[in-house]
This record gives sequence, structure tokens and C-alpha cells, in this order.
Amino acid sequence: MAKDQLTINRLFSYFKIAISGKEQEFTSGSIRRAIFMLSVPMVLEMMMESVFFLVDAYFVSSLGANAIATVGLTESVLTLVYAVAIGLSMGVTAIVARRVGERDITGASQAAIQSIFLGIAVALVISVLGIIFPKEILALMGAEPDLIADGYGYTQVLLGGNVTIMLLFLINAVFRGAGDASVAMRVLIFSNILNIILDPLFIFGFGPVPAFGVQGAAIATTIGRGSAVIFQLLILFYGWSKIKVGFKDIVFRAGVMLNLIRISLGGIGQFIIGTSSWVFLMRIMAEFGSEVLAGYTIAIRVLMFTLMPSWGMSNAAATLVGQNLGAHKPKRAEASVWKTGKYNAYFMLIVSIFYLLFVEMIIKIFSDEALVIEFGALSLRVIAAGYVFYAYGMVIIQSFNGAGDTKTPTIINFFCFWVFQLPFAYLAAITFDWGAMGVFVAITFAEVLIAVIGIIWFKRGKWKEVKV
Repeated sequence: MAKDQLTINRLFSYFKIAISGKEQEFTSGSIRRAIFMLSVPMVLEMMMESVFFLVDAYFVSSLGANAIATVGLTESVLTLVYAVAIGLSMGVTAIVARRVGERDITGASQAAIQSIFLGIAVALVISVLGIIFPKEILALMGAEPDLIADGYGYTQVLLGGNVTIMLLFLINAVFRGAGDASVAMRVLIFSNILNIILDPLFIFGFGPVPAFGVQGAAIATTIGRGSAVIFQLLILFYGWSKIKVGFKDIVFRAGVMLNLIRISLGGIGQFIIGTSSWVFLMRIMAEFGSEVLAGYTIAIRVLMFTLMPSWGMSNAAATLVGQNLGAHKPKRAEASVWKTGKYNAYFMLIVSIFYLLFVEMIIKIFSDEALVIEFGALSLRVIAAGYVFYAYGMVIIQSFNGAGDTKTPTIINFFCFWVFQLPFAYLAAITFDWGAMGVFVAITFAEVLIAVIGIIWFKRGKWKEVKV
């Protein structure tokens, strides 16, 4: 009993240190402790990112199936924005982690500034398209005319304000690469508190604020994320983290920029492949009506809530790989990956069992329509069946990225998503008339395949030789 109490007290003590961000040395000492210290704030950070989706879904669900479907279609398009943001952030994390491992803080700061420049430039292009063509984008996704009329404002605001998404991901990637995961976590907690307050205010209206309906969710989320970006910039410029930048650093550095683009292209490529696959899957789902699409949308948002913590642990593995390779400790980098994968698998196994037992109750939180509940529950059960494989797959893929080897995951994603998943989903759902079930099975099979191929490739060890 005394031993158990001692273990609990030690874990609680470690948890407080991880949240505070006081420990920033991850290239020596216990690997298990390093994983814990990085994973706790990164898991909480990723959970905060997924809370955006859940909060919007909760408040928007009272507006009906069309509103939920609008959010789903828009988010599926936004995944392309996320693909670019996450792809760039992979390059940023890899470079910053490698520089920090080499004790080159100046080089890490220079990479941070160039990533901000690049993110703003890319976001401006997407903003123009989102502001001018929101109706056409929804129509391209298969939305019905009444859905477009009611929901295009949501699409317009979120795509128009995508710079907040881009910079939020990129600057947090700087913090993660430096080992300042607790800073990134605090930024997203602040952002989510604002979003929770503003969502009902702008959706339903209050006092002088009119009711914007589904568009209000986009306004609230953009303000929340935008405020978080301002917070991030203050942290960077005032030196409240390991990385500090000054006005003298705000200059274009061609060499640093080109290196960032070179490494990020693979990350962008792999996520464009993956997320465009999700867009096409959403297009297939649109063939089965708004209720089925709404159920699938809710299920994906719930899945994201539990995938984000898993993604957080995967990010911890990426940081450990980058910093340890920078410190010339490849064996420690590899050991970190296998241990992180094991802990991630334990977590995902528990989540999958929870989904199998309580799936209908979860979907009913967001909708009381019978078809929405039926298909939402079905998709959760089928996709969660492969969760243990996802756990290892995500850690392995992120470890390649942390090493700066973004090419390998791109190849794996291309084969598993475009060559396998999309044709299988179309044939199963449409040609063989499996309906929505065909899409759900395709998702699970593809993620299992990614894990298997990733593990085989990782064991070859060529990622240890990548220069960043």
C-alpha cells in the first residue's frame, strides 16, 4: 500500500513538472521520464486542438442536420489547410529540434521566423479562394442547394481566416521542437476558453450581438485562434520560452527558408495525400444523404478527440528523435520511438474498448436523430477496431518526420491512401453496394497497412542518416 502511494505521489510530482515545462533536457537520463515530460503537455495540447471541433459540433448540432453537414464538408476542405500547416510544422519541428540538440539556439530562432513568413504567404492564397468562392467549394463537395445557402458563411469565414490556423500550428511546432511543449499547451487552453465563451454568443446571439447561426461558430473559432496567435508572438518576442526572437531577426534568410521548404515539402505532400483522401471519402459519404453524412461528421470529430492525444505522444517521439539525433545519440532516438509506441498502444486499446461499449451514448450527446445516431455509432465502432495499429503507425510516421525524413511517410501515405484506400472505398461503397460501411472498412484497413509498412521501413534505420 505504501509502495503504491509512493508511485502515485511520484507520478503526480512528474505531472506537475511536465505541465510547468521546467524540465527541458531530453537527450540524457531516463527515456521513460523524457517521454512522460514531453507527452503530457503535448497530449493536452492536442486535446485542446480537438476541443475546437467538439465545441463547434455541440452548439451547431442544435441547428439541424444541414448545419452539422456544413461543418463536416467545410472541415473536410479545411483538412487541406491543416495538411499544409502540419506539413510545414513537421519541417519546423525537425529543424528546431535538431538545432536545439546541437545547442544552436540562434539557428532555431532563425528557423522560427522563416516559418512564420512562409505560413503567412501560403495562408493569403487560401484566404482569397475561401472569401471569393465559398459556395462553389461547398457545391464541389456535393452539398445540396439549401445547405449551401444556409452554410456558405461558415466556409467563407474559416477559409478566409485560415492564417490563424496556419500560424497556430507553426509557432506551436517551434515550441514543441525546442522541448517547450507546456508553452504550446497553455496557448491552446487560452484559445479554447475563448472559443467556448464566444461560440454560443455568436451562434445564438446575445444583447447587441446578432445570431449568426452556423457562421457564428466560424467567427468564434477564428477569434479564439487569432487571440492565441497573438499570445504566441508575445511569448516568442519576450523570451518566455527557450526560443527568443527580436526585431533584428525579422529578415528573410534564403538559406534557412530553402532548407525549411525542402524538409517541409515531404510533410506537406504526405498530409495532402492523407487529407485529400479524407475529402474524397467525405464526397462518397455525401451520396448517402445529410443524416448519414452528419453521423459520420460527428463520429470523425469524436475520433479526433481521442486521436489527438495519440498524436501528442507521436509528436513527443518526433521531438525526442530530432533532439537525440542532433546530440549524436541515434540508439537513444530509436529506443524512444519503440517505448512511445508501446505506451500509445496501451492508451488506444483502452479508448477502443470504451467506444465499443458506449458508442450510442456518445453520439446522442450531439444528435437525437435516429439515422445520425445509427451511422455515427457504426463508423465509430468500425474505425476504432484498428486503434492499436493506429497507435504504432502514428508514432513511427512522426518519428521519420522528426528525423527530417519526410519523404518516406509521403511514399507510405501515397500507397496506402491513394492506391489502396480510395479505390477500395469507392468499390465497396458504390460498386458493391456496401453503402457507408464500405468507407468505414476502407479507413480501418488503410491505417493498419500504414502501421505495418511503417514498422518494416523504420527497422531498416536509414532515417538515422538524414541531414537537417
